[in-house]
Amino acid sequence: MNLLKAAWPFVAGVLLCEGVGVVAAVVTQRSVQTWYPALEKPFFTPPDWLFAPVWIVLYAAMGVAAALVWREGSEQRAVQVALGIFAAQLLLNGAWSVVFFGMRSLGGGLVVIAALWGTLAATAWLFFPLRAAAGWLLIPYLAWVTYAVALNAAIWGMN
Repeated sequence: MNLLKAAWPFVAGVLLCEGVGVVAAVVTQRSVQTWYPALEKPFFTPPDWLFAPVWIVLYAAMGVAAALVWREGSEQRAVQVALGIFAAQLLLNGAWSVVFFGMRSLGGGLVVIAALWGTLAATAWLFFPLRAAAGWLLIPYLAWVTYAVALNAAIWGMN
C-alpha cells in the first residue's frame, strides 16, 4: 500500500499532462492533414514525425516534475504557488493547439505561445528551489517551447 501512496502523484501528474497532449492531438489532427501542410515554413521546421514522440516525452517529464514538487508538501505556500503557475502553463499549452491549429490563427498562436513561454520559465524558476530535479525536468520543455516560439513566429511572418 505504501508503494501505491508514493506512486499516485507521479501517475496522476503524468496522466494529467499526457491528457492535455491527447486533447491537443485531437484538436490538431484535421489541420495537420489539410491546412498546416499548405503553409510556408522556414528551413528549420522539423519533420512531422518528430512532434508526437517529443511531446509524449515532454508531457511525461512535466508530470513527474509536478509530482516531485507536490511531494515537497502541498500545504506549503511556495508549492501551491509553483503548482498554480504550472497549471497555468499547462492550460496555455493546450490553448496553443486550439488557437494555432483549431482556430488556424498564426498570430493568436504566437501570443499564446509567448505567454506559455513566460509561465513555463516562471514554473521552472519556482520548481528549482523546491526540488532541483523538477526544475531540470522542465528545461528540455523550455528549450522546445523556445524553438516553437521561433517556428510559430517564422510561420506567421511567412504567411
